[in-house]
Amino acid sequence: MHSWRWIPNALTFLRILLIAPFAVALLAGDYRRALVIFFLAAGTDAIDGFLARHFNWRSRLGAIADPLADKALLITAYLMLTLTSVLPVWLFIVILGRDLLIVAGALAYHYAVGRYDMEPSIPGKVNTFVQILVALAIIVLLADLPMPPWVVDVGIALAAASAVFSGVHYIFVWGLRAWRSKRS
Repeated sequence: MHSWRWIPNALTFLRILLIAPFAVALLAGDYRRALVIFFLAAGTDAIDGFLARHFNWRSRLGAIADPLADKALLITAYLMLTLTSVLPVWLFIVILGRDLLIVAGALAYHYAVGRYDMEPSIPGKVNTFVQILVALAIIVLLADLPMPPWVVDVGIALAAASAVFSGVHYIFVWGLRAWRSKRS
């Protein structure tokens, strides 16, 4: 069984490879194909997570690559939906800005305070879940599958609110940790 430890990382890299055809499908307006690719990527994520946990096939590479693959797929969805004028530019700026702020904060913490271990917070997990649901609902609507049209406006509001809230939460929590660490 030990020789199969590479499978979760291979599935993560497959998910990374699926980003380009997903982006092309969204850009071309082939929303049904984009949905198929999205669900295939989600399936690889579920399987690699199960294997890593169930068989303890965890690795440092997987711990870094897996969330980055998920984030890259999500950012790609929002970028393509913005480039095709489905979503407003300001929403993409808020979502990307939050992620860049977290990365910059993590680097600052690491170099100014000490080791930084990636720990997704509950608001961060909720934000990711909201962003996935919103992107998925909008793509389902664009694919002419059953979905009420109000999901676009409500989705924009929810995605923006969760991004801002979780971003502020990260700043507060890690700022407080840095302050406490520097005081002690």
